[in-house]
Amino acid sequence: MQTAKVELIGISKNFPGVVALDNVDIAFQPGEVHALLGENGAGKSTLIKIMTGALSRDAGAVLINGKPVELDSPAAAQAVGIGAVYQEVNLIPSLSVAANLTLERQPRRFGFISWRKAAEDARVALKRLDVSIDVERPLGSYSLAIQHLVAIARALREDTQVLVLDEPTASLDAREVERLFAILRDLKARGLAIVFITHFLDQVYQIADRITVLRNGRRVGAGPTSALPQVELVSLMLGHELQAVEERRPPAEAKAEGEPVLSVKELGAKRVMAPFDLELRAGDVLGLAGLLGSGRTETAKLVFGASAADSGAIRVDGKPVSIRSPRQAIRLGIGFCPEDRKREGLMLELTVRENIILALQTKRGWLRLLSAAEQEKIASDMIRALGIATPDADKPVGQLSGGNQQKVILARWLVSNPRVLILDEPTRGIDVGAHAEIVALIRRLCAEGMALLVASSELDEIVAFSTRVAVLRDRRKVAEISGAKIERDDIVQAIAAP
Repeated sequence: MQTAKVELIGISKNFPGVVALDNVDIAFQPGEVHALLGENGAGKSTLIKIMTGALSRDAGAVLINGKPVELDSPAAAQAVGIGAVYQEVNLIPSLSVAANLTLERQPRRFGFISWRKAAEDARVALKRLDVSIDVERPLGSYSLAIQHLVAIARALREDTQVLVLDEPTASLDAREVERLFAILRDLKARGLAIVFITHFLDQVYQIADRITVLRNGRRVGAGPTSALPQVELVSLMLGHELQAVEERRPPAEAKAEGEPVLSVKELGAKRVMAPFDLELRAGDVLGLAGLLGSGRTETAKLVFGASAADSGAIRVDGKPVSIRSPRQAIRLGIGFCPEDRKREGLMLELTVRENIILALQTKRGWLRLLSAAEQEKIASDMIRALGIATPDADKPVGQLSGGNQQKVILARWLVSNPRVLILDEPTRGIDVGAHAEIVALIRRLCAEGMALLVASSELDEIVAFSTRVAVLRDRRKVAEISGAKIERDDIVQAIAAP
């Protein structure tokens, strides 16, 4: 394998209304594992797509050993020694390991594919990673860890100089991660430059020699891993550019009282979220804080029954309940506003009115249909109460702005009168005015006695409305903060704590 220094200089990329990358410089040295970090929207994916030829750049240059190269396609990137393995293994489970490893480059004899030679080539490719498996078995019959190693073997050629790994450990257990890291250390010793994209900070400090942090399309930090304390790294990733919030605490009357409305003990799912406990009382706002991939969304979905738990118990008003589906959660008085409102929260082709009445109709059952007059009154009342900007209730919800779409989802749950409301990134992707209105609504619901579980990547937002904060890291709950300790710096310290 060859060695080379790969440099990206002054890389910029714009999409309509969005600056994805702004004059980013980064260099990948041979014999190093370089961690590329940042939250959602930081620019990591765009940078990697440019580097691997999947996306064109608007400005800047790519250099290999000081010489400019043009990467106008993935094939062009592979030709100069850049290989990539993405989080979702881009192989075909129904084909054999050998077929996957030689796909589009099968050895031929007399014009026909030589499967014997393909199997030999596959064994040689896997031997470089110290992997010995039956290459004639279907890829899908092996574990995710083996599938990832096969994907890495496919990306590695004799002339590979840079290997890009996008979230390679997302679906692996601790033993499988250690095996992968042993392989990466061996590849590093052979002179490869390895780009390691991950949201697991502990793993960064285990394997990475150097770190670059992106935020809002800009490089905000770079240096040797040993010179970047974890607290400083978390601060770089989160930044402090969020809108100031006038009140830094929920109003005094919003203190949680009485027995828990919702109690969760040791709820978890293997490879998804380590078992966790939480309690919510009337008037509680429990904030879920953590970096991208820390388990915020996973926690919310497990509580709501949108993801299947394989351990733990849930009580509502002190009574044990089974929540194995969103339908069961809704009937128990639990609502959920998902992070991805377009794919998981709204039916974009339906009207504002139809979207608003969905949860209430589900709670009532389809044998007790709401009349047209009831639907119209409910929708009109919520449009007025939340200030939803729409000419009427029959406008398709897909034609509204992001902030108004978020208000429609909130309206849907409010009309069903939930005891517990789960909000996952309730202010993401909305304008400043709608942001302030939704934060104010959370405070009001808290003051009225509703229990809320709110996941947010914006720490100032968490500080503004939480009565308690659960801190998550690497898909486990690591701390809970309350009272005067609910401050940005304390949350950052808890996220970064070893």
